[in-house]
Order: sequence, then structure tokens, then C-alpha cells
Amino acid sequence: MKKIVVLVSGSGSNLQAIIDACQQHQINGQVVAVISNKAGVYALERASQANIPTHVISHHDYPSREIFDQAVATIIDTYHPDLIILAGYMRILTPDFVDHYAGKMLNIHPSLLPKYPGLHTHRRAIEAGDSEHGTTIHFVTQELDGGPIILQAKVPIFADDEEQDVIDRILVQEHQIYPLVIKWFCDNRLKMLNDAAYLDDKRIPASGYGDE
Repeated sequence: MKKIVVLVSGSGSNLQAIIDACQQHQINGQVVAVISNKAGVYALERASQANIPTHVISHHDYPSREIFDQAVATIIDTYHPDLIILAGYMRILTPDFVDHYAGKMLNIHPSLLPKYPGLHTHRRAIEAGDSEHGTTIHFVTQELDGGPIILQAKVPIFADDEEQDVIDRILVQEHQIYPLVIKWFCDNRLKMLNDAAYLDDKRIPASGYGDE
């Protein structure tokens, strides 16, 4: 069984989906710790309700990104995890941190990468008049939101949509595909090699699994 550490900054709805999938034995893994850079977020309550150890490490307490990331890594490494999951973790990671966990850190980003890296993706898609939007799971590399894409899910954008409508539609998809990708990793089917993602030893297309 793989050991998973999850990094969060917010409400933790994807964390909940991962916890549920582990408890239902859909994932051959266990969330062994949840770390947040913000106190009081609901993700910490979700972890506590599942009897998962939590840690709050505020970035405001450290003089630089590098020193903060070193502190986070020190906590992570006490758990000897097989996989680190970013689930709404709102921090830009330093190169040393990324390299330390190369090939064993996943992120979910609310856009169809490479479109709309960074913040406010839903608003940007609506303002651009896009007819579809989505979410992307990828391995984490030093390029912001630029690691090898593993899987994407698309949703429509309707003419009368508000930003929250799109957010809600995408979350439904995220709660399905993030546990699936984590399952692949915990079953030793998914890996990163030479800056590309592989599933069952077959290279995943640059735009994600199933998009050939």
C-alpha cells in the first residue's frame, strides 16, 4: 500500500474525494498526512475527521520560498511517502523542492493545459468566449503548470454561465479523475520518464491519456 501526503490551501474537496477512494479501497494507498500553508481551512477539518495527521506550516513565518519549502519537505519526509499530491495548494514551488520529489508529485490544474496556466482560469475562459473548459492532472516539474499531462476532463461553457457554474461543473470531473490517476500510480502503472508520462509502459500523448 502506497503512502500519500497531500498538500492543501483551501476547502479540500479533492482531498475528500481522495480520502473516500482510499477508504473504499479504490486506491491501493493511504493518506498518511495533510499539510496546509494556511490555518483554519476546511481541508484540515476533513483530514481530522478521517483521523489523518495534519500540519500547518505558514509561509508567512519564513523569510524565503526556499526556506519555507525546506521546512515543508522536512515534514513530508518524516512520512516517507510514495506520492505527494497537490490538491488546491496555492504555492509556487522552488526548483529544489520539485527536484526532490521528481516523478512522485502530482498536481491538478483547473484548465485544459497548456491553456490558462496560473490563476483565475475559469474567468479567463469565460471572458475569452470559450465553448469548453476543463481540468488537467499532470506530473509536477519546474515549469509552472507545465509538467507532463496525464489526464484531462472537458466540460461545456454555456452562454449564461457565471464563474461559479463552471467551477462546480469542473469539480464534479476533478473528483472522478484525480482518484483514478492516483490509483494508476499506486498500482505501479503510471510513471514519469524523461519528462514524459507513461501508463502501462506506453507514452501518454502530450495532450493526455485517451487524446490520440
